[in-house]
Amino acid sequence: MPMSANTPIPPTHASTKGGKPLPPGTPVRLVARSRNPDATLRASAFVRPIQEFLGYCRIECGFSNATIEAYGGDLRDLQAWMESKNLGDWSSLKLETIADHLRFLDGKGLSTSSISRHVATIRVFGRYLCSAGFTKTDPAELLTQPSNWQTIPSVLGKEQIKALLAGPQPSDSLYLRDVALLELLYAGGLRASEIADLTVPGLHADLGVVRVIGKGNKERIVPLGKPALAATRKYLDELRPRLLREARPTDHLLLSRSGAPITRIVVWQIVVKHAHRAGLRNVHPHTLRHSFATHLLAGGADLRVVQELLGHSNIKTTQIYTHVDAGRLKQVIEKFHPRG
Repeated sequence: MPMSANTPIPPTHASTKGGKPLPPGTPVRLVARSRNPDATLRASAFVRPIQEFLGYCRIECGFSNATIEAYGGDLRDLQAWMESKNLGDWSSLKLETIADHLRFLDGKGLSTSSISRHVATIRVFGRYLCSAGFTKTDPAELLTQPSNWQTIPSVLGKEQIKALLAGPQPSDSLYLRDVALLELLYAGGLRASEIADLTVPGLHADLGVVRVIGKGNKERIVPLGKPALAATRKYLDELRPRLLREARPTDHLLLSRSGAPITRIVVWQIVVKHAHRAGLRNVHPHTLRHSFATHLLAGGADLRVVQELLGHSNIKTTQIYTHVDAGRLKQVIEKFHPRG
């Protein structure tokens, strides 16, 4: 039964006054021990809509875990900023408020692409707040996506790729796994989350392809080159059976030392570790994805084919790679243009 402010405390839990027990049945007023009750109320007013929104994204929309984590992080950043401004709940979110928050993010030095992602998150969340009745109108209705003139991604040259792939040493206990991971990242242009989610049944070595589940649970088939297939077969034959645990069977392809599936954070750590060995800096899993796309286009691949291989829903996202290899574009003009 819920306890009210004047509910008598049973004799076995009687409080004391002046060192003496209070008589049984003496009413005792319960006092909340919150240093800042107003802050607690504000936090709860922010948290519930975020939790319900993320649940909606997971159950109704089927968004990937990575997308939901990104939404959650962006909204918690927005919540913390609004609380610092003493704004009580999401009904205080207006277009001007959002603009101030974005200026705050820019002042922190966030990249254009990161701020663009925050904008996308707030636009989706604004529609949800209105439809779910947390606000009377959509606070982000007039918010426009910033122009996506992204900075040109960093790309490794072919010799740098060779050095990175040679980073794992045979003396490493997880040498075969790390070689397979690096080869798969570069051969398939995979995201860190995608390679972490690869399964053994999804690898069709006889056909030379792997089934990848990308953003929004979209499936695509990615061809693999001979080096990646050979490295993966060797890992499957010689190391994975020793990593697998009977007590925790899994279909995931790449496993940790404990037999658990690796996470995208571990993928990041492995790439950084071997990049440092190769004398490379500022290299992460997406660098291999950028290099994959750039090297394909430099070799003459069609932009639409690269879009399909990367799993981009919009070709504008893929077009960024056409700015990387200006030499290739110059060759095309010289070869095909009448006045080249």
